[in-house]
Amino acid sequence: MFVPLDQRLKRAKKSEVNFLPDFPEGKAHSDFEMERSAMVMEMKKRKVDWKQIGEMMGNTFPLRRKEIVEDEPLVAQVKERWPALFREQQIEAEFARLTSVDLKSSFFTGLDQYLLRFLELYKAKSGIVGLTRLMRCLDDSCTDRKRTVLLLGLPHFLKEDSSCFFKTVEVTDDDDTFTQGMKVGVVMVKDGEDIIATSVVLEESVILPDLKDFPHAISLLMGLLFALNIDYPKELRYTFEVFQKVLMNIGGGQCSSLVHGLRNKLLRKTF
Repeated sequence: MFVPLDQRLKRAKKSEVNFLPDFPEGKAHSDFEMERSAMVMEMKKRKVDWKQIGEMMGNTFPLRRKEIVEDEPLVAQVKERWPALFREQQIEAEFARLTSVDLKSSFFTGLDQYLLRFLELYKAKSGIVGLTRLMRCLDDSCTDRKRTVLLLGLPHFLKEDSSCFFKTVEVTDDDDTFTQGMKVGVVMVKDGEDIIATSVVLEESVILPDLKDFPHAISLLMGLLFALNIDYPKELRYTFEVFQKVLMNIGGGQCSSLVHGLRNKLLRKTF
């Protein structure tokens, strides 16, 4: 069956400015494939030349985007062909190639800009059990904990269900058990009352283990969702829209009415 051209075109979903670049003039698929293969070999070395990897990742960006956008491979297949893409430094670099925005700087700047105002709004919603429980965990002197409460509390505030996406498990739990059914998410591992590990999960596999904390995990998850062209989970549509369009200020000119209203509340001064 004939499909109209405008339906076959792959379009940016998240306000990417460099979504699907053309191959440079004079460069063929075989040229990129040769460099990609060399990069895979470099990644297998005991002492990796990370500067060279960075240059090769930049050079092969058009091929990588073509494969990811047009072929829509599984995450495991991307990881096999492009192992460097799952290193923290390259997640940040790929995000910058796609958006011309610094991943962590944009995320944490927005997070801290709205931090106190979000917590004020959360405090006013005393009837939401999940929010109330999180607010009890606050320590006035700990910025990281405030950031975590803001991010974990957002789905509750927006009346979305995050139970299948943001999980807390025990250190004795088996990986296959707690990742089962998780297409996109972050898992925090507890030992007693302490969080000892935080991991990003995609397609039921731990993709980024042992991250610093929950806010850093969310920032890298955002980077991976852009890099791998993965849709935001429908159950957390508004939560991820806030992450992108409010906190990171990417595509903020086109918000849903719910997120637009929230942003107005955040910008409203309190007395």
